[in-house]
Amino acid sequence: MNVDRDGILAHRIRVNGLDTRAPYTTDSLERAAHAGLQDSMPRAAVLSVHARVDDTPSDVWSSDPYVQVWGPRFSAFVVAHRDRGVFTLGRHPQEAWAQDRAVDIADSLASVLGDDTMTYSDAGRALGMNPNALRYATTTGRVVLRWEGAGKPTIRMVPPPEMDVGDARKELARRYLRVFGPTTEVAYAKWAGVNSRLAADVFAELAPELTEVETPVGSALLLTADLPLLAAGPSAVDTVRLLPSGDTYYLLHGPDRALLVPDVAHREQLWTSRVWPGAVLVSGQVVGTWRRAKGRVSIHPWRRLAAGEQEAVAAEAESLPMPDVGQITVTWT
Repeated sequence: MNVDRDGILAHRIRVNGLDTRAPYTTDSLERAAHAGLQDSMPRAAVLSVHARVDDTPSDVWSSDPYVQVWGPRFSAFVVAHRDRGVFTLGRHPQEAWAQDRAVDIADSLASVLGDDTMTYSDAGRALGMNPNALRYATTTGRVVLRWEGAGKPTIRMVPPPEMDVGDARKELARRYLRVFGPTTEVAYAKWAGVNSRLAADVFAELAPELTEVETPVGSALLLTADLPLLAAGPSAVDTVRLLPSGDTYYLLHGPDRALLVPDVAHREQLWTSRVWPGAVLVSGQVVGTWRRAKGRVSIHPWRRLAAGEQEAVAAEAESLPMPDVGQITVTWT
């Protein structure tokens, strides 16, 4: 099966829930976090939910059905409570020494924390170790965090998820294939922050569920169950979204970046070596970047926007659910 760029992007728009906003329900919130919501930038997860769900409040990240964990690449992620095992156990290492390290750190944390919470820096000092090393314990599923967007995250211990590690690994890969497909095991390894051997083994186990397709950037894999969605092809999309730094839609690696943004200069502006800007999405295409400083939203389009498009982008910026900001001012650069 050969698929072109327009078909792939249309498919990803649909499975990302960016073609139309869903009503605010528990189900729609869980769907918005199907592949997790990166929250490394303060409240990026809130803006990612807002791009997919109507009437999103600014504190959605801290309410049901969500919980924060150190997810893929040990970044801060907001995930559904019911999916905690997928995003933690799903990255549990294969090597015995790495498994022992994760369990030992989790046990040590439990002895220090008990039923209390503590900043992860204080917990690290209490254990006499680099606080960043505590992140290895996340793959046991026993550590969750709370990050207010400023200061250090606090951590607490929870019971381990009732999920088999092997099942969690496969389900995490399925989540990636659903939202980022067609894709490859190499891209999955980079996204999940797992080594190439684990990625290869998981994709081998999933082989009966996958179909190979040809894309403009090479051979890739898709969940066979998603073939009808991909085959539906492009459809008219007139939505406008301001996707935050690290949003799932453009959390891409390697050739997939060129597929989404063909122009090299534009790619360098979107995927910078430091903190990424947000992406301006108009009618299914990334047409610029944006950044925010408190209540000021600065938009940098890559092409001249029509009057209606510019008005829609400004309205989207003004609707962003950001706490303690007041009126939002939009500037164009």
